[in-house]
Amino acid sequence: LNMTAWNKIDTWIGAAELEAAAAGLKGQGYRLVQIGCVKEPAGDCPAETLELIYSFDRDYELRNLRLIVNPAAAVPSVTASYGCAFLYENEIHDLFGLHITGINVDFGGTLYKVAKPRAFNPAAQQGGAA
Repeated sequence: LNMTAWNKIDTWIGAAELEAAAAGLKGQGYRLVQIGCVKEPAGDCPAETLELIYSFDRDYELRNLRLIVNPAAAVPSVTASYGCAFLYENEIHDLFGLHITGINVDFGGTLYKVAKPRAFNPAAQQGGAA
């Protein structure tokens, strides 16, 4: 079995930097691997915040853009650079209640049929459409 060594780079950014950072990685040939969200506290982040991790890959180099956001804040979509991100972003909106602006295909909170709104973050207030 031939295993190629992976190189992982984490970069902490603010929400205002997200679109430009994603566009820059797209321009360098990186593909979107995943967008993950976790409700804190889970580590060193402030309580009652959300941590978003956007992962990109090129030639066995994994780059993570990481940001901490207040669940009441809005985060810009990366679908202008990575069209397929609309599924991740709608999912995060539906399950965590995070408002994501400018999604190219916005399901408006109806991607998933869930028993409870914002199932992974029930304390989040009902915001606008994703």
